[in-house]
Amino acid sequence: MKRTIQGVILAASLFGGTAALAQGAANPSTGAPPPGQAKAMKGTAEFQGFMAPTDEKALLERLHYANQQEIKLGQLAEKNAMNADVKSFASMMVKDHTALDQKLMDYAKTKGLKLAEMPKPMNDVEKKVMAQDKATMEELQVLKGAAFDSCYMAGQVGDHDATLGKVMAAKQGMTNPDPQLTAMMQELTQKVPAHREQAWTLLGKLDDTLAVGGSGSQGGMNGSQGGTMDHGSMGHGTQGGTTAPTTPAPKK
Repeated sequence: MKRTIQGVILAASLFGGTAALAQGAANPSTGAPPPGQAKAMKGTAEFQGFMAPTDEKALLERLHYANQQEIKLGQLAEKNAMNADVKSFASMMVKDHTALDQKLMDYAKTKGLKLAEMPKPMNDVEKKVMAQDKATMEELQVLKGAAFDSCYMAGQVGDHDATLGKVMAAKQGMTNPDPQLTAMMQELTQKVPAHREQAWTLLGKLDDTLAVGGSGSQGGMNGSQGGTMDHGSMGHGTQGGTTAPTTPAPKK
């Protein structure tokens, strides 16, 4: 691919990222997952390779965890980002995910559910993703300026890919969910794609500014586009290894 986005390359080289874990060894031409990797286990639902628990408490814990990740990352970006648009995006993430999480926690309280801050991983993939979340946060804490901007925004594309996939899996897999929970998931299917599209567009603008060429950091990587998936813990998914429908890249 002639035009490779530096932010995605940096994110991949520094911490692998959610999107990479989500895609796994998917067929590069069809997006199909490797045999057996996208099958939902008992108590889970699957949507195009993305998996989510069908138990209400387990799902809420993962959405709460994802909201908190976005809030913490956004607060960090408000301090460490150089680009004004990145700072503005980060502030929006803090505001929107704080509001989403408050609704979620209020709902859990009405149902008498005490949510864990860190969900117990439901499989090895989710365990690795959560460990990667921690590593990503630690890496971003030492970055500043343009390097931070690129890595943060690249991560936001993958995070929102993972989130939407998880929400869509839960929506189609849960039996007779509470109407209030259904409404919250519906709101997520509207906000998450919008966030993702903004992140992808902004990542493209950062790429233009950096004028990516033959940077040594690319190390022979190619085709690492930010638009491979159409959204999924909030942000960090426990995916089986496929890609969701693609979102068009920002026009140049």
